[in-house]
Order: sequence, then C-alpha cells, then structure tokens
Amino acid sequence: MPPSSHRRLPARRRIALATTGLVTAAGLGVLPFAMRADAGAVDLAHAVLAAQDGWASSGSGTTGGQAADAAHDVTVTTRAELVKALRAGPSGAPRIIRVKGRIDANTDDQGRSLTCADYAKGTGYALAAYLKAYDPSVWGRSKLPSGAQESARAAAQARQAERVGITVPSNTTVIGVPGTDAGINGGSLLVQKADNVIIRNLTFADTRDCFPQWDPKDGSTGNWNSAYDAVTLRGATHVWADHNAFTDSPHLDASNPRYFGREYQVHDGALDITNASDLVTVSYNRFTDHDKTMLIGSSDKDSKLRVTLHHNVFQGIVQRAPLARVGQVHLYNNLFDTTPRDGYVHSYSVNARAGVQIVAQNNYWTLSADRKASQLLSGDGTGAFAGSGNMVNGSVTDLVAAHNAANSKKIKSETKWKPVLSGGLESSAAGLPASLARRAGSGVLK
Repeated sequence: MPPSSHRRLPARRRIALATTGLVTAAGLGVLPFAMRADAGAVDLAHAVLAAQDGWASSGSGTTGGQAADAAHDVTVTTRAELVKALRAGPSGAPRIIRVKGRIDANTDDQGRSLTCADYAKGTGYALAAYLKAYDPSVWGRSKLPSGAQESARAAAQARQAERVGITVPSNTTVIGVPGTDAGINGGSLLVQKADNVIIRNLTFADTRDCFPQWDPKDGSTGNWNSAYDAVTLRGATHVWADHNAFTDSPHLDASNPRYFGREYQVHDGALDITNASDLVTVSYNRFTDHDKTMLIGSSDKDSKLRVTLHHNVFQGIVQRAPLARVGQVHLYNNLFDTTPRDGYVHSYSVNARAGVQIVAQNNYWTLSADRKASQLLSGDGTGAFAGSGNMVNGSVTDLVAAHNAANSKKIKSETKWKPVLSGGLESSAAGLPASLARRAGSGVLK
C-alpha cells in the first residue's frame, strides 16, 4: 500500500527524512512539491525521493545511499575509480558515488582509451569477413549467423561489455557533481536484482556497440541489433532516475553505414526497464537524438513493471517513449516534441502492448507539420491508454480516439487501476514547453 497522511512511514523512509530534516511536525514525512530534493532543500548527494513521487515512493520508498558512512561517500573522475567505488565494502552497504566531470567507459584500468580494434584484437573478428560470411545472398535469411565469424564477433563484444558494463548495487546513489558537466561517455549502468538505487544529474552519451549482430529474421528484411543501454534495469526495485540526459551525440545514427540494405545500428536503448523490474520513478530527464529510447518490459511474458514517468522531455526521438508491456505505467506532465532533429524522424511516441495499463495525464505534444495526432500512439490491440488533459500544439486532444479512427489495432481507453502517487502533478500541460526547457535534464541541479 502506498503511504498516506494517515499511515506511519516504514523505518527506512522515516530515518532518511529525519536525517535530512524534512519530517513534518506530525512525523508523517509527506512533503509538498516545493520541498522536493530537486528544489534545493537538501544536499543533493543525500537527497531521497519525496513521498508520493511516483511508484518508486511506494512502500519503503527510495533513499539510495543516503545512509552511507564517510568511507563509502566518494568522488570519482575515471572509470576505474567508479568501478572500484561501486564494488567497495560489504554487499548492500549504502554508498554515494559523486561523478565529477565526464568519465569515458571505453578505457582500460590505467585510463588508456580503447577502440573497437582493441576489443577485436586476437578474436579473429573482422567486419569485412563477417559481411562476406553472412551476406543474405550466401547465408540466406532463414537462420541466425553461426560459425567462426559469429563466434569471433560475440567474443569481441564480450570484451567490450566487460569494459562498458558497470553494475550498480543496492542502496546506492550515483550523482553528478553540479557544475562539472558530469556524465558517462560510452558506458552502460546496469541495475540488476538490486533495490533502492538513485541515479541523478548525469549525462549518458553515445553508448555504442562496436559489434552489432546481423539477424536476417528480424522483420521482413532483417536488422542489425546492438547491445548496451545507457541505463538498464533488470529485476530492479525502488529506482529513481532523475535529472539525467540521454543522447547518441556525438555519434548520431545518420553517420551509420548500411549493410545488407539495413542501417548498421550501434545504439540500443537509452533507459530500459525490464525483467520484472518494479517501483520505478523516472523524472525530469531529457532524452534527445535516439531511436529505440525506452522499453518497459522485455517480453509479453514479463511481470510487475510499475513505473512512473513525469516531467521528462523527449526530442529527436524516433520511437519507444516508452514501448510498454504488461505493467501499470503512469505518464504525467511529460513533453514530447516530434519535430525531426539531427536526422532522427519521429515514428510514434507511446506503444501500448501486451495488456499494459497506461494512465496518461496532462502531457504535451509539439506536433511537427509532417505528423498527425493519430500517429502519436501505437499498439498491438491489447493495451490500454487512459488519457486526460493531454495537449497537442496547445489543444486538449483525445489521443486514443485519434489513433483508433486511423488504425485497425485499437487501443483501450480505460484502465483497471488509478494512480495515487502523483507528486507534483500539474493540472494543465500548457506551460510544460517553457518550464521544462529550464527544469529538465542534467546540469540543472545546484
């Protein structure tokens, strides 16, 4: 059950709020929006998610590493320091990791930059040989690549994964130091089967796979599929991702070559929430210049997936903002700009699949001249999208009605649940384009 003004908060939540001096006189810990951590009320590194602020505030809430001792409160400037800090001490010990400046994930333990050629060295992989071996005119389209070159590709990819994949344990806050352009270039933070994690004030740039795999059976003409999301949640619970920026820049998809008639896609997701992850709040992030942006649910058989997205900005996004399956997803006060940007052309914004129950309140779409309101949603005919107060170019619009009038696979307009954790919900979407230009993304927190 979510906390209420008549129910005492769980111990972890009470301790965290008391430490930051934000418990009300009645000891209830229910904070007004003006006292949110991002309003500057507390030290950012020790901030906790406010009560009622989306699904991640449910139950014990999300406090991250707020209780870390001095030995587990560290500032890092390199990949090696980041990895060491995340592994230090006993499992589950609260920790605060302050990222200062940009960290390049494609580096060795001495800080030397690593290239795709470094990862491939000694594996026998060569792109030219791979293309020759699996050309559909030779290999066909009925089976996945196998054999020497595919094994070599997988080995090279595993080497890169060992470098760029960085695991975040339970009870951890990873936060960018204000004023330092903090972030991770080329890296992939993995929160797997971990609980109580905060990720804030970071820029995730160009998480790029050197070794995409060819799948001739993906779609009617095949596709190149890459690994590594900038942030991946797998079986994670109580996660708060706030005031971050996600971008493919400086390696935009327009620069990717084409092989076998398909784009050689080196980017996967920006922020994916899968494998029964649960109780997640994604707030005040900026997603720009990306194709497959956010999965909620890795398959139609996934489970849990209670996720809140609020006050996020999506610009230059092709699709999956989000693509949601199975769970209970709350979207409120987000801004979607469908204007083509840096070669990224909008396909759809929200995809409702596999029976997902989406409640969408007071979001704003800036619709470019080449797009229609009927193209903002997508689905497989089983999902629900209960919308209210959503605006398109300043006018309240029934997005489900627009979609259903133009598409054979209908989206349901009613859900079986109603949100109660809606901290900071603005009653109108009209001001979002102006306000989120100032308030969303990394580098805003002081």
